[in-house]
Amino acid sequence: MVIMDNKEFYAVILGIKRPWYVDKVVLNEKSSCVDIYIEHEPDIQVKCPECQEFYSVYDHGRERVYRHLDTCQMKTYIHVKLPRANCPRHGVKQIVSEFGENGTGMTYGFECRVIEVAKVCDIKATSKLCRLSWDKSWNTVKRAVGRGQARKRQRIPEQIGIDEKSFGKGHKYETLVYKIKGGTVEYVCDDREQGSLEKYFQQFNSRQLSRVEAVAMDMWDPYIAATKKYIAEAEKKIVFDKFHVMRQVVEGVDKVRKQEHAKFMEEKNEILKGTKYLWLWSKEKIPEYRLSEFEELKKLDLKVCRAWAMKENIRHLWEYRSKGWMRRFFNRWYFWVTHSRLLPMIKVAKTLKVHIANIITYAAFKITNALGESLNSKIEKVKRMACGFRNRLHYRLSIYFHCGGLKLFPILPSSCSLRFKPC
Repeated sequence: MVIMDNKEFYAVILGIKRPWYVDKVVLNEKSSCVDIYIEHEPDIQVKCPECQEFYSVYDHGRERVYRHLDTCQMKTYIHVKLPRANCPRHGVKQIVSEFGENGTGMTYGFECRVIEVAKVCDIKATSKLCRLSWDKSWNTVKRAVGRGQARKRQRIPEQIGIDEKSFGKGHKYETLVYKIKGGTVEYVCDDREQGSLEKYFQQFNSRQLSRVEAVAMDMWDPYIAATKKYIAEAEKKIVFDKFHVMRQVVEGVDKVRKQEHAKFMEEKNEILKGTKYLWLWSKEKIPEYRLSEFEELKKLDLKVCRAWAMKENIRHLWEYRSKGWMRRFFNRWYFWVTHSRLLPMIKVAKTLKVHIANIITYAAFKITNALGESLNSKIEKVKRMACGFRNRLHYRLSIYFHCGGLKLFPILPSSCSLRFKPC
């Protein structure tokens, strides 16, 4: 058991080491805060931030106030005047602060806490929990993203995925580029035009771009054009995502159902009423309580039943391990569909036929946009949690903050900037 006074207590919990020391502690009950004043010993030298050499003290800057972690639910502030080094080579230089980054008004510990809270809460909740203004909380997030991007190595991943994410109503989109192996968002920009994706590729030189092995995307022409413009032999590296392919097939099945249902309704026949998702679900995901109903429908001579069988059959395409076998399987499936007289399915089959060369590249790389869909779900959760965003900049920063895989936290200086004068 150790008995100590206030100054010793705060010196221990704050990790204050000589030549720094706690000069005084002031408790303000009305404002419910604790003010800690820190000074340094008189006979010291300070480190120049440029050459890392120690020199005499030139003078002191104005007093800085850093918000620290609360003391028993009371706001805690650290007051300190940082000395400046009189460096003969670089002139008068302010030392690197050991308490908090310049301009933040927060200690390293408190800023880390705000970032941790912001990772699981929206900005409004972060402000409330940390007892900060909305602007200070948001600036902490913005600063963390800037810090993380500055630390990140400028390098294009070997396997990238390209997807879109809606920003709001009225066909407003953001283009997302993400790292498939790492599961992190690499780039976000406005719209989903060819120029949007080109801005990402323009960051790299031809040697860096040659590192790209595969690009997963949907069959969106502007993305295809941008990739072919900057990635060498892109026609061999583009992999059209199987989930987007299946989405088109599923939409074709639903159109067949709608047409057939409308015809039945003209005859006052409600046999297909309420069966929409039975035809959209994959076979193994149909709920048990509806299996008997589905089996009875399959016994009838329904067009939608044939379309559903085509949908289930095309799923086997991605089980093959070579492009040749994938192409053979697709050709058989294509012949079946185009001779079915189901116009929506024929239209889908012809669309896939045009892009088959980059569908079967899956056999070479085994990549999909499944990770992109997962990131989209996470982004959507962030958007709902924030109840929307004021502008696209805030939206992009939030995506980088939550999905960028960035090193967001400030790093404390590795060594003290003060020392006693050597004897």
